[in-house]
Amino acid sequence: MVSGYEFEPKILGFLCNWCCYAGADLAGVSRYQYPTNMRVIRVMCSGRVDPAFIFQAFLGGIDGVFIGGCWLGECHYGVGGNYHALSLIHIVKKVMKLIGVNPERLRLEWVSASEGNRFAEVVTDFTKNLKKLGPLGTEEGMDDNGFKLKLEAAKNLVPYVKLIEREKLRVHFDTEEEYAEFFSSTEVDRLFNELIVDKLAISRIMLLLRENPLSTGEISETLGLNPSEVSRHLAASARQGIVRFDERRKRFSTVLS
Repeated sequence: MVSGYEFEPKILGFLCNWCCYAGADLAGVSRYQYPTNMRVIRVMCSGRVDPAFIFQAFLGGIDGVFIGGCWLGECHYGVGGNYHALSLIHIVKKVMKLIGVNPERLRLEWVSASEGNRFAEVVTDFTKNLKKLGPLGTEEGMDDNGFKLKLEAAKNLVPYVKLIEREKLRVHFDTEEEYAEFFSSTEVDRLFNELIVDKLAISRIMLLLRENPLSTGEISETLGLNPSEVSRHLAASARQGIVRFDERRKRFSTVLS
């Protein structure tokens, strides 16, 4: 064993071209000191960061995802892309918590073009917090295959999650506090459980069945789901023609399109 090893988290940053990216550039020009753990992707607006990008980053072994945008009310496109980003990040964090990924591994911050010092501070703080959490998957206490299956299932569910956000959870408030209050409300939790929890379980089951035909008991044991819950999802999927049951082998498998 190598002594003195210190974990250095891998961070992927999505920075708004007009504000946060310019702030990062200013931090460099001004020679503000901050960790160099983050690799940056420049986007035109924080609202253009698709949740699928976040889950794909985690699937690729990234320990933390940072999104930097303009301050609320200062979107350069006048359409409130940063408000949209804030709304989606709240939902993504709920999905992360559901699959066992610490939501603190995802961070959204506002940094203007003139705030190079602020950029250095938030990146330093985020890196420090990720060091405490450790490598992705260890703090969550899941084996590699099971962990990746959950992330893949969440990524596959993104189009549905975006639909739910647009049709059921699209709101506009003036402050971050109002968004936090809304997305932590009992009503949103109820709606989230009704519309997303079952869909995520089905997504995990479908991914598992793509590998091999399995029985209800095998699926239940592998995914840690209640057998009756698995049976209910399989029955519904069979009625929709998504899976089929082999009477001879007593196994379920996916139906190829």
